[in-house]
Amino acid sequence: QVRLVESGGGLGQAGGSLRLSCAASGSIFNINVMSWYRQAPGKQREMVATITKSGRTTYAESVKGRFTISRTNAENTLYLQLNDLKPEDTAVYYCNVNINGWNTWGQGTQVTVSS
Repeated sequence: QVRLVESGGGLGQAGGSLRLSCAASGSIFNINVMSWYRQAPGKQREMVATITKSGRTTYAESVKGRFTISRTNAENTLYLQLNDLKPEDTAVYYCNVNINGWNTWGQGTQVTVSS
């Protein structure tokens, strides 16, 4: 059984920064693509950023140039650096990790940005 634990959310100010982490643990044989999603109140969950095992990244247009996704394969940990925060970044952020061929979701961490 595998588990994803997220941390690092909270309250940020517009123009400020936050850093999210997502640590995978358990019976892990292979981790492939790792992603961050977010869901704002009343909206559908959307992809924020994705990183492959080789380090190739993809970003949603709304966060390009402001957010940076990274991973440490040795520690099975995913990160999201959020810079230049905007009120519209307010959402619950979820990590999604392909572990042993299965997509697994984290429990979510709230990010709230005040103007």
